[in-house]
Amino acid sequence: MQIYAILENSVYIEMAIATLEKNGIPKPSIYAVPLDNRSEDRKLFDSLHNSDGTSLIDIGVALATAFSVIGTSIGFELAWGPIYWGLITALIGFVLGVAIRLFTEKVIKKRKRLQKGKHPEVILIIECETAMAELVENILWEHLALGVAKVK
Repeated sequence: MQIYAILENSVYIEMAIATLEKNGIPKPSIYAVPLDNRSEDRKLFDSLHNSDGTSLIDIGVALATAFSVIGTSIGFELAWGPIYWGLITALIGFVLGVAIRLFTEKVIKKRKRLQKGKHPEVILIIECETAMAELVENILWEHLALGVAKVK
């Protein structure tokens, strides 16, 4: 029987392997495979088939609405009239909102992701007898496994 487990790359992997060896699992029956972190940045613009749930135009639309109301009100006293000034200030508000959102996504959220740091994960593959499967699974859960699967 094979048991697969995913753990974060930490001291708990070494502790889990040592505990498994103490409980009768031979060293050649334990195989650890480290996973690589994603090296490329996330895409800023969504496609038709892939979306991360973040909108770039939400602040732009809100600012366009606010600016157009103010621009229309002021436009009654200006030379081009309220319609033109409402459209001009709506465009300015939209561009300003999209620029704010791009700045927060590219600079501020990128810093938070770097500070938070994603630790690479490790897949442990343990080959054991069916009678030992329950013990191995419990040992992995005790050492903070993110997920465990059994294959006969």
